[in-house]
Amino acid sequence: MPARPGLLYVTDLAYPARGRRYCDEDIFLSSRLRADFDIALCHPLDATALMDRFDAVVVRNSGPVLHYQEQYDVFRDRATAHGTRVYNPLTGRGDMAGKQYLLDLTRGGHPVIPTVDRPEDLALLPACDQYAVKPKAGADSIGLRFVTPDELDGLPLGGLLVQPRVDFRYEVSFYFVDDTFHYALHAPDPARRWELAPYAPTEADLAFARGFADWNTLAHGIQRVDACRTREGDLLLVELEDLNPYLSLDLVEERTRDAFVSGMTASLHRFLETASGA
Repeated sequence: MPARPGLLYVTDLAYPARGRRYCDEDIFLSSRLRADFDIALCHPLDATALMDRFDAVVVRNSGPVLHYQEQYDVFRDRATAHGTRVYNPLTGRGDMAGKQYLLDLTRGGHPVIPTVDRPEDLALLPACDQYAVKPKAGADSIGLRFVTPDELDGLPLGGLLVQPRVDFRYEVSFYFVDDTFHYALHAPDPARRWELAPYAPTEADLAFARGFADWNTLAHGIQRVDACRTREGDLLLVELEDLNPYLSLDLVEERTRDAFVSGMTASLHRFLETASGA
């Protein structure tokens, strides 16, 4: 019998996520993937030492790399140097590469919350009562704060992003495997980001989300496109999560969950067949 592919599944089962249980999702996903692959779970701090023993590394709910940035940089450098297959591939243009994409998308005229990082560009933002200021290297709202226009004036912006505080109706997330859309969830109450419910997207919604998934140019992997619905009815990108997006699989119906697992399994098989894991 041919040997089954071996996956090193990277997860922090003890990460204390607000309103979510990362461990439950990864226990479920790894147990289902075991039908096709030999799987070993490891903490993100152990991934560099172990990854050469496996056919691929699957980075899942590993927590914000901001908490272990130096070790993560070593992991990326070694994986790149050794040609290690990492899923998602390390070529992502979204959160995997920091928040620069928000600036790039703003300058390109895409439907994104307007974002600047230089004092001379503050005038390009729409006038509002409050602005969001957050680190370029932030995650999980770490370092996020809201300031008034007076407080913003003269604020040093080194390493910071500035956005208008958008008065939105709700947030909605779209979940993709490779280029296939699987489901959407939304938070009806803006004050309760992780109290999610199923969402039936319109064709226009899907075109919006697919535009960002395509922009990211990832041939393989999982992406979550986070957006907000403005009072005027438009969608604006909040985040393009392509490193370790939480999937909220416990909130979708069984057939949707099964279809996602099947899609991820097929994606991993295709990924393992590539020469470089790109």
